[in-house]
Amino acid sequence: MKRPQVFAVAIVVTAFMFVLQAPLLAQGDQDPPARVARLSYSVGSVSFQPGGTGDWVQAVRNRPLSTGDNLWADKDSRAEIQVGSTSLRIDSETSITILQLDDRVTQIRLSQGSVILRVRHLDDEDHLEIDTPNSAFRMRRTGEYRVDVNPDGNKAYATVWHGRGEVVGGGSSFLVAAGQRASFTGTDQLEHDIDQIPPADDFDNWAFDRDHREDRAESANYISPEMTGYEDLDENGSWHYVAGYGPVWTPVGIAPGWAPYRYGHWVWVAPWGWTWVEDEPWGFAPFHYGRWAYAGGGWCWVPGPVYVRPVYAPAMVVFLGGPNFVFGFGPGVAWVPLAPQEVFVPWYRTSPGYVNNVNITNTTTNITNVTNITNIYNTNNNTNINNIHYANRGVPNAVTGVSRDTFVNARPVASNLAKIDPKEIQNAPIARTVAAEPGKQSVLGAGRPTAAKPPAPVENRPVVATRQPVVPRPSPEPTTASRPERPAQPVSPRTPSEASRPTAGSQVPRPSESVESRPQAPREEEPSQPRESTRPAPAEPSRPESNVPRPQGVGSGHPLVREAPPVRESPEFQRNEEQKFNNWQSHRPPSEPRSEPRMEAPRPEAPRPHR
Repeated sequence: MKRPQVFAVAIVVTAFMFVLQAPLLAQGDQDPPARVARLSYSVGSVSFQPGGTGDWVQAVRNRPLSTGDNLWADKDSRAEIQVGSTSLRIDSETSITILQLDDRVTQIRLSQGSVILRVRHLDDEDHLEIDTPNSAFRMRRTGEYRVDVNPDGNKAYATVWHGRGEVVGGGSSFLVAAGQRASFTGTDQLEHDIDQIPPADDFDNWAFDRDHREDRAESANYISPEMTGYEDLDENGSWHYVAGYGPVWTPVGIAPGWAPYRYGHWVWVAPWGWTWVEDEPWGFAPFHYGRWAYAGGGWCWVPGPVYVRPVYAPAMVVFLGGPNFVFGFGPGVAWVPLAPQEVFVPWYRTSPGYVNNVNITNTTTNITNVTNITNIYNTNNNTNINNIHYANRGVPNAVTGVSRDTFVNARPVASNLAKIDPKEIQNAPIARTVAAEPGKQSVLGAGRPTAAKPPAPVENRPVVATRQPVVPRPSPEPTTASRPERPAQPVSPRTPSEASRPTAGSQVPRPSESVESRPQAPREEEPSQPRESTRPAPAEPSRPESNVPRPQGVGSGHPLVREAPPVRESPEFQRNEEQKFNNWQSHRPPSEPRSEPRMEAPRPEAPRPHR
């Protein structure tokens, strides 16, 4: 084929694929983020404070974490948080706040203690930053990092085993290269020193062991490494092939009568609202992504197509009952897990693009099917809604129900099950919304109250940032939470001419948001890999509209974040930095590599190099 013909065919194919992808790019201003963090592991006494509240409770594993949430690891305690393929570990007597977490921004406030991060994937638009009392540390590449803040909050350390970082504060910007441990003292003007990385301590070794465990995860062969929580699947189940579904995962060691969304509890997590928290250690990914199917006499989890970044959902279920329906046991809430190809209809405010994204990245379906189902939900015709067939509704023991008191107070579902007659299951209408209003306990969750929390000076200590995060979210208002808005009708695919025009909310390249004082070296490219999907990752959604005005620019809005002073560096400063760098380089151990290896998402065939 001649070159002009090849070029013409490429244009046609590209235009056709853009038409298929167009619904993915249509996002609304009211969408919740497509990512959350997960408390994946803890040892000792780890406390949690939901954003917008003043109460501290014991941290509960698998609790979704989002903007505004706080964690405290007490003396001789540790915890691990996962956001997609990125793992963040916190050491003893460490206080962190999630200042902002959405599709592109991960911003953490570290007011005291130590954190270690393993960053496996970082796109050009991603912003990953640790903010300390005197400086902000941004990770520029995939790699392994550690940040420490002393108890007085006047000294911070940034360690880079592999990767490249930038520290901004005191009117200066500092490069932290692989193999360096940099220290920063002062506030208005930083004193900066560069040292060799010291021998690994117990916290380092613990984090490295956790990394090795994640790198061996077989599940990365079947699902995206950006699916939060996949790391625990291998040790608690097995993968096999089921005709019609493809590779599926089946849990082992489950209780008799086990069913999805039964062994856990419900909590209220803004902005999604009612959110499921599973008890089992592996119980995150299978309850916020994919679908559950009953095949071969047992339950199996069908993860759906492999997308770079699948969209998180608070629970892949459909609710039964509604405000005007009463079960035999009294007013209550019942639900059933969605089966493969069934459409998830959010009970919280969303845009058309979000409805499309959360479905096509989590099950094998198409935009037409999503449109048809949500059109039915958007009408007030309950007859049409109840004509929708949900496969698992007919599976014995698949429907779970509890009283409203159990539901709203985060009580364990399995020990408070309501007995539902099969005829009630058959007659119960499909509920468009959840007929339950959240209260204080709905937000705090199942963790018991605890006195373990950061000292007051640490809890109220401000940090320096290169960007202003969103304002902390307030606690939900029970009088309005029970009346969430219905999701908007999904958009239809556009014609090629329409697809060529940018639309509001579509994903476009954005300039870097960090403070840069000098040109940076080109970003190290990720290793080339086969494309996992014909569609791009979902476009970045934004937070729902709020009565609280969104801050504009650094230095306004958040009470615990202050502006990093503008970078103004003199020639003398540059000469001093050059001397420090050359002195560090001249004392590097001969056996230590002088450039960091390329880091990629964990795959069994590419284990992490031995230290």
